[in-house]
Amino acid sequence: MRLILLRHGQTPYNVAGALDTARPGAELTALGQAQARALPGVLGGESISAIHASALIRTQLTAAPLAAARGLTIGVEEGLEEIVAGDLELRSDRESIAAYLTVAGAWIHGDLDRAMPGGQNGHEFVGRYDAAIAKIAAAHGERATALVVSHGAAIRAWTGIRVPGVGSVENLWLRNTGMVILDGDPSAGWNFLAWHSEPLGGAAPRDPTAQDVTTHDVTGAPVAEATADNRAAQ
Repeated sequence: MRLILLRHGQTPYNVAGALDTARPGAELTALGQAQARALPGVLGGESISAIHASALIRTQLTAAPLAAARGLTIGVEEGLEEIVAGDLELRSDRESIAAYLTVAGAWIHGDLDRAMPGGQNGHEFVGRYDAAIAKIAAAHGERATALVVSHGAAIRAWTGIRVPGVGSVENLWLRNTGMVILDGDPSAGWNFLAWHSEPLGGAAPRDPTAQDVTTHDVTGAPVAEATADNRAAQ
């Protein structure tokens, strides 16, 4: 099957640079709503068979305009949520952001025993994300295209762990409504097709003070645009 992993639209915590991973999570900003409304037009050429979202409200709000345009019901799937921040929840200081991204980076490099401070280890994260993707794949045929609206760190980490050929995922950004496209299945594995770093649904945050932590590498430093653009072009 063809699997499209789409990051949700912008939220207030994306602007503030805070780790918002608990339920129900923030709603969308005005820009995030505009990004969501733009998706039906941007994805008009995709033959999407099903739309799924995490249990956090921002993913469902992002999926809603596209689901309405296609006459599809949003399947809310447990397990697609963001990497739980644990003791770092709602923190925005550089040290906390670096700690969060360093743990996610360690998982990508194979250290699944490492745990988020006060949160899950990599085995727990990848297990629940695997289970959600497997459930989606089982519900649709091998020729189907399923769009999954999920979260920046979760998409990057799971893709880095499970999909060969992507490269250095922790050094690729994924702005709000950026997407990753794969094909395959849980049994045979997933093939990397494309990485779209930039928003599909409208502009990137216009506020120059916005500090979206998904655009940082594992040290907390901003990821260079050229790195993301070059990788996406390969």
